[in-house]
Order: sequence, then structure tokens, then C-alpha cells
Amino acid sequence: MEKAITFVGMDTSKAAIKVAILFPGQEVAVERSLANEGSAVRRMVRQVQREAPDEVAFCYEAGVGGYALKRQIERLGSRCMVVAPSLIPTKRGDRVKTDRKDARGLVFLFRAGLLTEVRSPTREEEAARGLSRAREQLVWDRRRCRQRVKGLLLRHEYVYQGSQSWTGPYRRWLAGLKWESEVEQVVFDDCLLGLDQHEERLRQLEVRLVELSRQEPYRERAGWLKCFRGIDTVTAMTVLTEIHGVERFASAPELMSYLGLVSSEFSSGEATRRGRITKTGNTHVRRMLVEAAHNYRRPASVRGALRKRREGQPAWVIAIADRAQQRLHRRFWRLVSSGKDSRVAAVAVARELAGFIWSALQGPPPAMASNR
Repeated sequence: MEKAITFVGMDTSKAAIKVAILFPGQEVAVERSLANEGSAVRRMVRQVQREAPDEVAFCYEAGVGGYALKRQIERLGSRCMVVAPSLIPTKRGDRVKTDRKDARGLVFLFRAGLLTEVRSPTREEEAARGLSRAREQLVWDRRRCRQRVKGLLLRHEYVYQGSQSWTGPYRRWLAGLKWESEVEQVVFDDCLLGLDQHEERLRQLEVRLVELSRQEPYRERAGWLKCFRGIDTVTAMTVLTEIHGVERFASAPELMSYLGLVSSEFSSGEATRRGRITKTGNTHVRRMLVEAAHNYRRPASVRGALRKRREGQPAWVIAIADRAQQRLHRRFWRLVSSGKDSRVAAVAVARELAGFIWSALQGPPPAMASNR
């Protein structure tokens, strides 16, 4: 005999949670409102559990609130699903949006099985992902600091004659600049101080990220990914901490789709039109893979840092990485020679690189795994 499930949809905000409850056999949702506080949530969950004849299932949209609400509900003994907001079915002509209406719509879609669940990370996985994203945010902050320094130099007609900015010679040139006004010198020194602070914080986070990559459960798989050209510790850890287990993707195309690297499609009848990549899913990994893809401009080779990263790694993953080098280099220049922009070619290479990464993260072939 099947259990009678009570479905609960929640629309969360910073201050309040709107709740819609569908008890078994009912077609009208019971609506409630509560403060977004741990004690209020606990009382609401306990009350619904008492009123429900059997099992209770909760759901809410993924957002800035994270997964704390899900963990609290599961500790209280009920299921909770975090839903992908971009995949919630919507009525095209509906122009009215309120929190109560969203909760009501969510619970009916939940009961109908039309919602897509987001894979919820554990607290440890979420902490590792937070470290990776904090490092990425500091990279953007450093870029803004550098832009402020360059803007100040441009306004005062200081032009560097070297070939590349932010190198050792460039920093020595900055240190030797003489400003006509003491106030200008103070402003310039403050800009450089802010830049130095961001760079030091960035170094510290990267050291911590490297330390984390040498610990379980990341040590082995990070080593596998670093066998690929263009993937160092930071990129490998971004992939691992954002994907949360490649085994949840049944095929390489599923991973490519999750990363938003597949072409959009608009088809009707016999007409088929494909456009730019969808850019849905995880932007952090997609950006890293596109950056890594530019390394495949150069012919396949194993030298320097790549050779060092491959030391002690299994032959089967090195073989996958070597096939990737050869194929992706040919792929890049075939697209460029056909008239594609190099940036478009890099995105296409990133899509195929995601496929090679999926293959590598599947682990050793069955015959080798049985001999380990």
C-alpha cells in the first residue's frame, strides 16, 4: 500500500517564508506564513507532521538562502527537495508574481512531479566550494584594483613602455614614479596598497586550496585532472568542488549540458535552427574550461609544469589526457581555418574538454580497477 504523502511548497525570502500545504486527497492548498527563523521553521514542520496522516515532503527554490533550510527539515525527519528555479514550468501569459502565489504553484508542481531537483552538497562540500569561489571573487577584486591603478596613470599621462603589465619590471616602474603633488602620491600609494592586500589574500587562499587538494576526497581526482594541459590545481579544484561527483551524469553530453556548453536549439516542424551555447548551469566551471581551452592552440607536447604534474599519475589517465591534447589542438585550428573566431573555437574545445574530463573522472577501466 502506497503512503499518503503531504506535499509542502515554500517560497523563502530573507524575512519570511510563505508555505502552501496539500494534504492527501485535497485540491485546495492550506496557506501559512512564518518568520524565516530556525525556531519558527521547527514549529511549522512539527505541526505539519502532526496533521499529516503519513509522510511529509517539502520543497523550495534554490537561492541565496542555500541549503540550511533543507538540512534543518531533514534533521526533523522529513524529506526536502531543493528545486532548480530556471527549470520550473511557468505560464507564458502570467504577469502576476507574489510569494504566496509562488508557494501555491510550487506545491502543485511538486505533487505532479514536474520539478527538477538540485543536487545538494554536504556541509564539507559546500565549504570546499566556498573556498574556491572566495578565491575566484578575489581574482575579480584584484582586476578592479588593477583597473583603478591604470586609470589613475592614464589620467596623469604615465605610460609604460614595456610589453606587458603587472610583471616584475612593471611593478618596479610603478614604484619609481614621482608625482608632482603630495596628494596625488597619497592616492596612488593607497591604490597600490589595496592591490597588494588583495594579492596577499589571494596567495593565502590559493595556498589553502592547494592544501585541500592534497586531502581526501580530492587528492586522487585532482591529480588525474592535472594531467590535462591547461588544468592546474585551481582549475581542478573548481571542477571537483562545483560538480559534486561526476557519477551523477550518465554521459559526457549530460555534463556538457549542465555546464551550458551545448548549442541552443529552436526547432519546429522540419526547420531546425541551432544558436549560441545555452550558458545555463554552472558558470564557474564553464569559465575555467574556456580559459583552459586556449592552451590547446599549441601543438601537443609534455614539458615543464605539465610533465611535473603527471609524475606518479596512472598511465590510463595520462593516455586520456594525451588523446585530448591531440584531438583538441586539431579541433581548434580546424575551426579557426574554417573562419570561426578564436573565441568561438575555444568554447567548442571547452565543450569537448568537458567530455574528456568526464571520461577521466569515471576512474580506471574495469580491467585495471579489478587488478588494483
